[in-house]
Amino acid sequence: MPKNAPESSLVGEEYEVEVGPVAHGGHCIARTGEGRVLFVRHALPGERVVARVTEGDETSRFLRADAVTVLDASKDRIEAPCPYAGPGRCGGCDWQHAKPGAQRRLKGEVVAEQLRRLAGLTPEEAGWDGTVVPAEGDKLPAGEVPQWRTRVQYAVDASGRAGLRRHRSHEVEPIDHCMIAAEGVSELGVEKREWPGMASVEAIAATGSQDRQVVLTPRPGARLPLVELDKPVSVLRVEEKDGGVHRVHGRPFVRERADDRTYRVGNGGFWQVHPKAADTLVRAVMQGLLPRKGDTALDLYCGVGLFAGALADRVGDKGAVLGIESGKRAVEDARHNLRDFDRVRIEQGKVEQVLPRTGITEVDLVVLDPPRAGAGKSVVHHLAALGARRIAYVACDPAALARDLAYFREAGYKPRTLRAFDLFPMTHHVECVAILEPAEKSS
Repeated sequence: MPKNAPESSLVGEEYEVEVGPVAHGGHCIARTGEGRVLFVRHALPGERVVARVTEGDETSRFLRADAVTVLDASKDRIEAPCPYAGPGRCGGCDWQHAKPGAQRRLKGEVVAEQLRRLAGLTPEEAGWDGTVVPAEGDKLPAGEVPQWRTRVQYAVDASGRAGLRRHRSHEVEPIDHCMIAAEGVSELGVEKREWPGMASVEAIAATGSQDRQVVLTPRPGARLPLVELDKPVSVLRVEEKDGGVHRVHGRPFVRERADDRTYRVGNGGFWQVHPKAADTLVRAVMQGLLPRKGDTALDLYCGVGLFAGALADRVGDKGAVLGIESGKRAVEDARHNLRDFDRVRIEQGKVEQVLPRTGITEVDLVVLDPPRAGAGKSVVHHLAALGARRIAYVACDPAALARDLAYFREAGYKPRTLRAFDLFPMTHHVECVAILEPAEKSS
């Protein structure tokens, strides 16, 4: 047992277990001989493993554990391509030890389980074929890893070395190279340099432009180092006082490209991380909504205006689009990005506060791409009251999606189709697009 662990702690205890089904969060479920539930990382369903407890005590409802020895391996298991993956190592990836096709199947099982448990929906009732589709170019043989991550947040240890955090830990795993980092991130050479006084270094490589950016977060009282990387790069810093992001040198934004438009994204703001994600999601949303000339549309949690721009293109001069976004800089960027469209308006504030103030009583189409926690009951019920012909829900968390689908059902909307995309290979994350319509229409 580790030093300073409480007497009732089970950390370090080992159990030989049969591994059960996958669960949401990058682990599988197993039970000890006494019936205690284990959430086991680095395992696969059907395996027999020795699981070492990493969190939990005698009073815990469940224990977290790592599979430290595989006694009976799944046919889906491979040797992790990344040298930093494995028990107690980097926490950035969850499924390095699984074949790519198996990873997608596991994600599909998680989506199906969340839909059943939280929304009471079978895949058929959700209009989903049960598959998780890889992004274009990501279907690679076992042992090869897509270089997809265009934004990497490196943690910096006390000696100034860049690395990635261990799972559920503040400890830093120093690395020489992240295999899932996009080429534009890797070529900066962040891992090869020392970062004295820094808490983190975020590296951003834009898609569709050569813009490269690093965002530095200093430790309290530390001065910024001179940033000299292997490629031209703009530098921003996170202020200790207000958490604001400020330009040090170079452009304060990067230019991203999607749906044949260029989008300015400032101050390290949100943009889809996979280089194919923005186009993939716009295509899925527009195919589901089928916008018409003259439609009125809402884009909620609109960020820098990705879906608002796609809608504006398609509803034409007689249509109108309202975007709502809480981030001040994202709103400035969205207004800049969509300045060519006369009938697009972007409002700043929380959706639940701004939407009722707009006075809008009806709308043709809605897109919402809420944060990981989901939209919530009040927003869903307000949206349902607007009578939209179709609603597109873009979700990065299947549990939040399922909860909100249950609220939509209460309010008279049901899924017409659902699609799932593997836009985060090697991790447990999965992106879904659900298209909803009034229940009476499809009954």
